[in-house]
Amino acid sequence: MSFLEKINSTHIDILKEVGNIGAGHAATALSRLLNKKIDMKVPDVKIASFNEMMDLIGGPENVVASVFLRVEGDAPGSMFFILSLEQASHFIQYLTNDPSFSMEILPYPELATSALQELGNILSGSYLSSFSDFTGLNLYPSVPAISIDMIGAIISYGLVELSHEGDLAIVIDTAFQEEDQPITDSVKGHFFYLPDPESFQKIFKALGVQDDE
Repeated sequence: MSFLEKINSTHIDILKEVGNIGAGHAATALSRLLNKKIDMKVPDVKIASFNEMMDLIGGPENVVASVFLRVEGDAPGSMFFILSLEQASHFIQYLTNDPSFSMEILPYPELATSALQELGNILSGSYLSSFSDFTGLNLYPSVPAISIDMIGAIISYGLVELSHEGDLAIVIDTAFQEEDQPITDSVKGHFFYLPDPESFQKIFKALGVQDDE
């Protein structure tokens, strides 16, 4: 039995719990940033291939807003938080109380890019802290970089030193909204954690998946 075939629903449930705890920490930090009570949820967690990642965001030519960073420590990897331009605009509108702001209009004000960078900081720090607590691995993020580009170009650049063949990601769907507001007002994005090849098994062994071949 291959390593990936040993990953079952229990391990996915653990990853979802990791995501939920990370989301709770992120919601607290976002509440402080926005000065509003924020609810944050993790609708789904999955293991996805490189091509499946592309499909989740509308295909490789879809233009998105991305926060990219490297994960350093015991299980190095690449991390992306991806928002559609519409959802990124929604977040900036939340932050600035400016309903006219749009990521479709250039140039972007410095506040917009700074806000997205801070969002990436908050989410990556919260999720990695949760991963560290569950696995016992020391994980910490590099300084995040902002990019507005086609998703294929963004992820390919982030993985420039890796072969795309066999690339797998831990995908944490993320949705947050102001408390007591309708679900239609939520900001939705995808959080991708792509451990380096030697890191993926290390993470899952820490979660109880053993590779005894």
